[in-house]
Amino acid sequence: MSAATPEASVPTAVVVGGGVSGLLAALELAKTGRHVTVLEATEAWGGCVGSHVVGGLTLDSGAESFATRSSAVADLAAELGIAGRIVAPHPGGAWVQLPEGARELPKTGVLGIPANPWDPEVRRTLGLAGSLRASLDRFLPASAGTRAGITSVWALVRQRMGRRVLERLVEPVVGGVHSADPALLDVDMVAPGLRDGIRAHGSLAAAVAAQRRGTPAQGSKAGSAVAGLHGGMHTMISALVAELRRRGVTLLTGTPAGAVARTADGWRVSAGDQTYDAGLLVVALDGPSAVGLLQDAVPDLGGHRPAAGPDVKLVTLVVDLPELDRRPRGTGILVAPQTPGIEAKALTHATAKWDWLAAAAGPGTHVVRLSYGRGEQLPEDGPAAPVGAGSREGGHALLDAALRDASALLTVPVTADDVLDWDVVSWGGVLPFAAVGHRQRVAEVRRVCAADGRLVMVGGWLAGNGLAAVVADTKKQIADSLH
Repeated sequence: MSAATPEASVPTAVVVGGGVSGLLAALELAKTGRHVTVLEATEAWGGCVGSHVVGGLTLDSGAESFATRSSAVADLAAELGIAGRIVAPHPGGAWVQLPEGARELPKTGVLGIPANPWDPEVRRTLGLAGSLRASLDRFLPASAGTRAGITSVWALVRQRMGRRVLERLVEPVVGGVHSADPALLDVDMVAPGLRDGIRAHGSLAAAVAAQRRGTPAQGSKAGSAVAGLHGGMHTMISALVAELRRRGVTLLTGTPAGAVARTADGWRVSAGDQTYDAGLLVVALDGPSAVGLLQDAVPDLGGHRPAAGPDVKLVTLVVDLPELDRRPRGTGILVAPQTPGIEAKALTHATAKWDWLAAAAGPGTHVVRLSYGRGEQLPEDGPAAPVGAGSREGGHALLDAALRDASALLTVPVTADDVLDWDVVSWGGVLPFAAVGHRQRVAEVRRVCAADGRLVMVGGWLAGNGLAAVVADTKKQIADSLH
């Protein structure tokens, strides 16, 4: 059975995947007058930018901020009429938990790499010897760490700033943000432009400083690396969906694409007993799913299927605990992998980070979110929740771990009696994993798509982790496909 199709004179497009990249791709295509259909397998839009209700508060279930190193997300917010909702986090800063105790993270860093090894909080974290070694970076030739075609975060930082910066700053940040070992991550994917910055400015520290001086998003502060939206990042998804409906885009949830095939005029996508024909196909899925869907129709993609990303679980606690009003660890704390006795890799004190959320929660009520999963066995006593879904099923061991970890990290006892509500959200292997050499693999995937001429692939596994990268890349890929 075929779905209703528009008049033959109207160009058509089908977008498979209703996350941020899929919705944005649909918007860019709809602007050109195409009839666009978006197929989303789940019942919710937004992918990793979702929401859930915990303790009567509507909270982000995935991404809760965006990097301000570019204006990509701010520009999209302005286009959607929500630029006035952009807010900077509370200036309290974040911490890192080391084996010997907690230290403040540098407020001017990228991936934990400091812009100045002699900043007071950096010196306290690295010690005199560590700051001395890191400061040698400015005496090294610009070619050190930039000559190789491919390099990891670990190799670059180790060569230029030394092991102490790696272990005390970079490993906790990379583990918290990317759920990965910096030795496995391609620096050009997770910190694009950083190696070019070394060549331009002469040192890694100077390159970091230059990135931090980049134009801040409207509503954020020049010294802030991230910004958010009043009400949560999920409000951008609501605005995107509303704009797509206004433009007449067909939006179908609960409609997983089962197969794709070439036709004389483009593509045919099968979903259940329906088929959808389009001149242009956009696949906005995670890497393994995208290549799996296309490999029969586009055999040249078969050898470029990436490994699945790490499994991550987020435990959100809403607690009645006035002792947290003083923000004992600023906006949150990242955990160094070598720290004993703590299972979480990161904790975000959301009501300390976002003033709008503190106001919504009320005095003494706090939202704390802990992240689990660096590839190790996760603490759980039953089946995990569905990917991207909130569920308490099988999460009681995680709750116990979260209470222990929150108490240790926040220096304030957090007990079950303090918990007003809680939830667990699982992201099963969907976070992009930018392994060393991934940039070259992405280039080859892009080449295959460009050669086809009627196929576009977008998403975090190609663009790099983070909303800023995904938004900028999706707009570019759609624009390139139309020329």
